Amino acid sequence: MYFVKVYVTYKESVLDPQGEAVKGAVHRLGYTEVEDMRIGKYFEIKIAKSDRPVEAMIEEVCDKLLANVNMETYRYEIQTMEEA
Repeated sequence: MYFVKVYVTYKESVLDPQGEAVKGAVHRLGYTEVEDMRIGKYFEIKIAKSDRPVEAMIEEVCDKLLANVNMETYRYEIQTMEEA
């Protein structure tokens, strides 16, 4: 079994209005050293072992459902889990 962590964020060229709103709030709290803030999505996925490569499966899921590839980018980490 695999445990996959997927991180989805806006591309650098895309304005992140939520990130800007949070950055403004952080500045109002007095943390003016914070120069940039980006908001993203995080997914944890457990996948059973199969004949399909786990990397290809995760990329398909991200491209088709988890990320808007026109505006967002993603990265993932794959860990092998012990079968119970």
